[in-house]
Amino acid sequence: MILTGILGAVGAQWVYALMKCQDPAVRGFSLGVASHGIGTARAFQIGERTGAFAALGMGLNGLLTAVLLPWLMPTLLRWVVT
Repeated sequence: MILTGILGAVGAQWVYALMKCQDPAVRGFSLGVASHGIGTARAFQIGERTGAFAALGMGLNGLLTAVLLPWLMPTLLRWVVT
């Protein structure tokens, strides 16, 4: 978890430049979902709007994980055990 946050925060600018992504909403949301707290902190350094979308992405990721994972866990366990 820590490694994904650090790599995302450090390498995100390079990936965005490679993909020619300039939209602060896309940049922030992807940083929040993929890089969690460290990525969100980095997004706020980039800009206010980018940071806001990073916080939204991180929050929605946590909410959906908490809601969907208990429902999906029996199915996932069946795939792993067999």
